[in-house]
Amino acid sequence: MLQKRPLNPALRRLSAAMLCLLGVLIAALPSTGAAVCPGPVSVQVLGSGGPIANSSRASAGYLVWVDGSARLLVDAGGGTFARFGESAADIADLDAIALTHLHVDHAVELPAYLKSAWFGPRERPLPIVGPSGNRAFPDLTAFMQRLFGQDSGAFQYLSGYLSGSGGFFKTPLYESDADSREPHEILKTPHFTLFATGVTHGPVPALGYLVETGGRRIAFSGDQNGNNPAFGKMIAGADLLVMDHAVPENTDDTAASLHARPSEIAQLADDAGVRHLLLSHLMPRSERVLQDSLALISKRYHGKLTVAEDLMCVQLPHGKE
Repeated sequence: MLQKRPLNPALRRLSAAMLCLLGVLIAALPSTGAAVCPGPVSVQVLGSGGPIANSSRASAGYLVWVDGSARLLVDAGGGTFARFGESAADIADLDAIALTHLHVDHAVELPAYLKSAWFGPRERPLPIVGPSGNRAFPDLTAFMQRLFGQDSGAFQYLSGYLSGSGGFFKTPLYESDADSREPHEILKTPHFTLFATGVTHGPVPALGYLVETGGRRIAFSGDQNGNNPAFGKMIAGADLLVMDHAVPENTDDTAASLHARPSEIAQLADDAGVRHLLLSHLMPRSERVLQDSLALISKRYHGKLTVAEDLMCVQLPHGKE
């Protein structure tokens, strides 16, 4: 009868070390148990970065959760499609997609969201909201035609989204005048009401949004330089302002025509009386001096101040704190 030989002490130590390493590697694997954002109303950051490739930040994108379902997607920048997959959101639940403007880092993955939804149970229309155009940028209608137009669209095989034919659900378009400085209701659904006004993002037609749902008010600046009083008027008293923070205080005038400086962010948030300011759309130039910018903002704005991270959930309070 063969006798079992005792394991060599060196091999025993090696085996133990390998098992320990395996345990560490398993623990480091990403969790697949995604959970919905908590509370009756929450905002989830899908992308907190800008147009520069970043290992930890996707480009701009946000979800508004209402009673455990993702109801509104604001912007669809690069990388947000994967972040959407990492969240527990279901495209079939979305009541609308709203694009603040048509820069790549805010709109490039719209076709991916629509194509993904085709594989699910969705049959009801999915409204798309976006800005008017100018000589340099198409309006929302032209943008969608260039993507999905039946005759010459880049993805013409998905042209059924425009007409609601061929087994596709329809994407009705709600276009808002980016030159308007009067806040107005652009879309009303059973779960939220969406308001818009034009904002200044250099020469780019752009919108800022306000979402009202469940007694909460959530503002999305999009990309803007903060010089439009109409936006501040629209978001007065908002529970949360998601604000782009793409430039440092000492930025040049060209960049400042596109994005608000930290002092201007503070003034906007303070004047509007928003309760919580969430800084997003971070770029290397703003991240390098982030602590200085936070200190500068805190001198003027005394509400809650948070820096966005991808997949972060911000739960809105039930009442006044």
